[in-house]
Amino acid sequence: MAATHNRNSVSDQQQQAELKMNGHRESTLKGTPLSADDEWTILERVFRVLVDEGYLGPGTHEQPVVTFEYPDDLKKLIHFPMDEQTPCSAATVERIVRLVLQYSVRTGHNHFHNQLFAGVDPYGLTGSWITEALNTSQYTFEVGPTFTLIEDAVIEKCLRLFEFGEGDGILCPGGSMSNMYAMVAARYRTVPDVKRTGVANLAQPLVVFTSEDAHYSITKGVHWLGIGLNNLIRVKTDHRGRMIPDELELAIREVLDSGRKPFFVNATAGTTVLGAFDDFNLIADVCDRYGIWLHVDACLGGTAILSRRHKPLLSGIGRAQSLAWNPHKTLGAPLQCSVFLIKERGLLHECNAAKADYLFQQDKFYDISYDTGDKSVQCGRKVDAFKFWLMYKARGSDGLEALVDNAFDCADWLHAQLLQRVGFRTVLEQFQYTNISFWYVPTWMRVATPDQETADWWQRLYSVTADIKERMVKRGTVLVGYVPLLHKGIGNFFRMVVTCHPRPTRATMQYIIDEIERVGEELKPQQNGVVSFSTRC
Repeated sequence: MAATHNRNSVSDQQQQAELKMNGHRESTLKGTPLSADDEWTILERVFRVLVDEGYLGPGTHEQPVVTFEYPDDLKKLIHFPMDEQTPCSAATVERIVRLVLQYSVRTGHNHFHNQLFAGVDPYGLTGSWITEALNTSQYTFEVGPTFTLIEDAVIEKCLRLFEFGEGDGILCPGGSMSNMYAMVAARYRTVPDVKRTGVANLAQPLVVFTSEDAHYSITKGVHWLGIGLNNLIRVKTDHRGRMIPDELELAIREVLDSGRKPFFVNATAGTTVLGAFDDFNLIADVCDRYGIWLHVDACLGGTAILSRRHKPLLSGIGRAQSLAWNPHKTLGAPLQCSVFLIKERGLLHECNAAKADYLFQQDKFYDISYDTGDKSVQCGRKVDAFKFWLMYKARGSDGLEALVDNAFDCADWLHAQLLQRVGFRTVLEQFQYTNISFWYVPTWMRVATPDQETADWWQRLYSVTADIKERMVKRGTVLVGYVPLLHKGIGNFFRMVVTCHPRPTRATMQYIIDEIERVGEELKPQQNGVVSFSTRC
């Protein structure tokens, strides 16, 4: 009891201090709760709170990318347990919101390049706020009339963009789910009775093929769907991360010789690390020869379809039977916004329908073909299509193309600078997408000849890469990811991801280079071998 009492005492003192810091009187801590009607006033203030705390608008870039705290320290700063018993005042609710924002990550900051997503498109955010306020589901026309037609319009547009003919599609809660939808459809087409009998007693175990550089969602998918990790074949890639078609064909033949059944090949448009694009035409040729379903995970690189200049990266994608694309990655639609497309119209409903008669009545007074919910494995489904639809309505194809081209241009400029700047080394001589991977070798690690770059030297460089990242995060100056490619014998390097939002510039690219160099030089060991830590921020 004593420990609980002390914690609450500290929490109360901290709450009062936070109230003072945010311009509220201490007495508001125990203020009168709002009436039911007045509770909605928080929404009138939330935009201003987000601006004040540096999450929306130009002021974002004047704040740190993150104010980092370790988990145990963060637990002392914010009272996370849900143990409140009585309603609180509006000021207390706002204080709680501000505290959460204070220690969150500003993904819309110019110097956030840590993930495959970053800032949001303001029109997309508008759509997201509206769908949350309307709080409806996407399963039937009667509860989402406009949103049902909007999803239809988004799917129709995407089918045309990717040359998928008169196919079908659905919006999914993320690319991992989209990829699993593809496997489910391919499995059903291969074994039509699988809905009734399952996969346990198949005469020939089903086998999935994907590249060794592909997203890990394929690994999770074969586990979740009962296919089994032993029936997942990882096909070799070239030095740029692209699946080698000859290796795919060799793997297919080996599986056939083992008495198993190849049924699904996953190709990738924009791998997670190197941003590599497989050769879809060559892979489609292989799949055609053996009658195997070809799916393309274009969650990252599918955005290139919006640019006439970069669309050739996706040459041959229309030969696939299905694909996944996430407008919430490069393009900046709010999370989550994931499109799944399929060539065969009606197959989604056929393989997923459960025919719940309480929801999908067959004698409704309108055309029930607009009740699309039985195509989905979910019942309730968020209205994600509206976010991308509103972005397209607001910007048009030309506006979206300009955003995509700018991201590519800035990534190309960054790559050129890294090639010229002393101390920087790129992982590849050429990149296909807007992922730029590189190392920084500080002056105190540079050696006279390449033969002095021993295995130990490289291990040290890998550690320095992680150390640079750690210091930048703790200072809040930059968030940029570092990754290894262990299957290629490569340790940690920086993976810089350039997205459409916030709109990158040459200046923001230059800042990343300068900051990594500055921090790397500060890590120079002292004579006793201890790394020096500068107090300069």
